[in-house]
Amino acid sequence: MDNSRPNPTGKLAALSRQRLGDQIADALRNQILLGELQPGSNIPERETASALGVSRTPLREALVILEGEGLVSMSPARSPRVSNPSLENLTHLLYVQSALEALAGECACDQMTEQEFKHIEGLNLTLQAMSENADPIDFFTADMAFHEAIVAATKNAPLIKTHKQYNARLWRVRFMSSRKRIKRVSTLDDHSEIVEGLRTRNKQKTSAVLSRHLRTAIDNITSIFDEENQAN
Repeated sequence: MDNSRPNPTGKLAALSRQRLGDQIADALRNQILLGELQPGSNIPERETASALGVSRTPLREALVILEGEGLVSMSPARSPRVSNPSLENLTHLLYVQSALEALAGECACDQMTEQEFKHIEGLNLTLQAMSENADPIDFFTADMAFHEAIVAATKNAPLIKTHKQYNARLWRVRFMSSRKRIKRVSTLDDHSEIVEGLRTRNKQKTSAVLSRHLRTAIDNITSIFDEENQAN
């Protein structure tokens, strides 16, 4: 995700034509993550393009990107909509992702270079230094970079590709989980355990903590769905 993150509520000024679709996707993705676009809500093309100060062609390109990530649903007969997956579907995806990251931890212990470990360790230090009041998207972006660096260190192309596909579909749900501040201390503790497992090349420990870490997201999301159901 582009770290420049255009203002999701304002027009997109002076954007490169080459990457306009990507930057519009970034802006809409942030609106979805922050709840400014609610699950199940329409994304009317004309009004959205006007609000962002762009034409409908790059907007459609952005919507196709988000559809591929599972954040937007599109059909010929209706306006694009923000995806609204069920708790069951999200839980199934998270179980698979927890297995993928557990495997990545094992493989990284075997394949990771010292330079790659230093990069992962540095990302963890960045997260540890972030305050409780850090911007939620900044914290989440750093968190995802930490996990992606571990997967990249495996040098296992099929694993990297599959993890990326699942992570795209879990982007919003993992962001929702990361926003539960009461769990942030636990998240940071898990990261430190993961780094220590990688440092000692302890495959069993690294794999177990990564699996537990991802499954905590299932508890967080279940809690969020329960809260929403009670509110309704």
